Amino acid sequence: MNSSKFSISRRHLLTGVATTAAISSFGVAAEKQASSFILPKTTQGSAGRLAADEAFWAEVATYYDRTQGIVNLEHGYWGKMAKPVIEAYQRATKMVNDQNSFYARKHFPRDIRHATSRVAQALGAEEGEIVLTRNATEAIHNLIRQYQGLSAGDAVLFADSDYPSFKTTMKWLEQDQGVKSVEVITPSLADQQQLLQAYVSAFDKHPEIKLMLLTHVSNQHGLVFPVVEVVKEAKKRGIDVICDCAQSWGLIDYKISDLEVNWTGFNLHKWIGSPVGVGALYMKTGSLNKIAPYPGESDPDNSRAYTRVHTATANFAAFLTVPTALDFHQAIGGENKQARLHYLRDLWFTEAQSMSHIEVLGGKDSMSSTGMSSFRLKGKTSIDDANKLQQRLENDFGIFTVIRKGLDSGACVRITPQVFTGADEIQQLVDSLKKLA
Repeated sequence: MNSSKFSISRRHLLTGVATTAAISSFGVAAEKQASSFILPKTTQGSAGRLAADEAFWAEVATYYDRTQGIVNLEHGYWGKMAKPVIEAYQRATKMVNDQNSFYARKHFPRDIRHATSRVAQALGAEEGEIVLTRNATEAIHNLIRQYQGLSAGDAVLFADSDYPSFKTTMKWLEQDQGVKSVEVITPSLADQQQLLQAYVSAFDKHPEIKLMLLTHVSNQHGLVFPVVEVVKEAKKRGIDVICDCAQSWGLIDYKISDLEVNWTGFNLHKWIGSPVGVGALYMKTGSLNKIAPYPGESDPDNSRAYTRVHTATANFAAFLTVPTALDFHQAIGGENKQARLHYLRDLWFTEAQSMSHIEVLGGKDSMSSTGMSSFRLKGKTSIDDANKLQQRLENDFGIFTVIRKGLDSGACVRITPQVFTGADEIQQLVDSLKKLA
């Protein structure tokens, strides 16, 4: 393939970033012209074919500063900002520091509305349905704690593959609300039907369930859950669903309407590439009655989603940089990014599946998998085993990873590449896995 047909013009890209991120004297993004973050059109290309074009992704990688001295395959914590994004963040930081409270009191409310509007547009949501938060954890914790539909004797459901902090908060409802918590054990290597059946079986076994936590993409092994199908089954039984999208937006290319959920939390500092400290809460119009306003806030008509959080003083500059991060994400293309990350995952995952000493975790098929997956040595499921494996990869082979320890089946090591990861780095991982035998 002729990779030049897909190349991003550095001059156009940087010009586009500078235009959309330009900060006036009080921080308003100057968007007087359309963003030029569009890949050149081609009749030969598709996201699937582009995923394997190493020349194209090598060009994308030039927009990122790399971790030195190690192959970093742990990018699920937060996403590295591209160079144009970090430059916009630095300008915003200086402006906020220079203008101080004069800016924050007079002009920041207007600017955060602008950033919120951009997020809503990107997600396909109404502006009033989105509230910017510091992270998905803040959003989802508030949804769980402020849910008003429980009575003593009811049950709440979560899965072993959910985010550990959210599982703890769901369990906390036992002492706070007098309800029972139910944990569903999901397969560590699964397809959509197996995952759906795990939830349906739990619903049928526990008809007292009134609220459930449902993860879109598990932080443990990148497994994609059949959100739409699970939500349909939950609604039949009168079960409300809080959806965790902390890892999914940007890792997967979708609109919020694709999920058919009422409430969810997102991160923008993972796969969208904003500065650390930006998340979002989504509350579908007309669904606010069961989520109480944040203590001390008032919303008698249940129409103002922003009353469900109270972020207080946060990183102004991080929020100001959101439009630039979205511009850069959209320049690469959500579909292209998803395909590339999935391609990189398949490079090592397929090889690892054939290794007798390796157990892989994640999706069995393309609908159930993402660019993020996990593995462990067969029969080695303890946290100590996972720690030793992670340390061996780092110290003996120069590959940085992270352990995950929330699954019922045991601990594992997660592999999470990014768009600037090269196929040669994935090959280093494959070579290392072979030597672990």
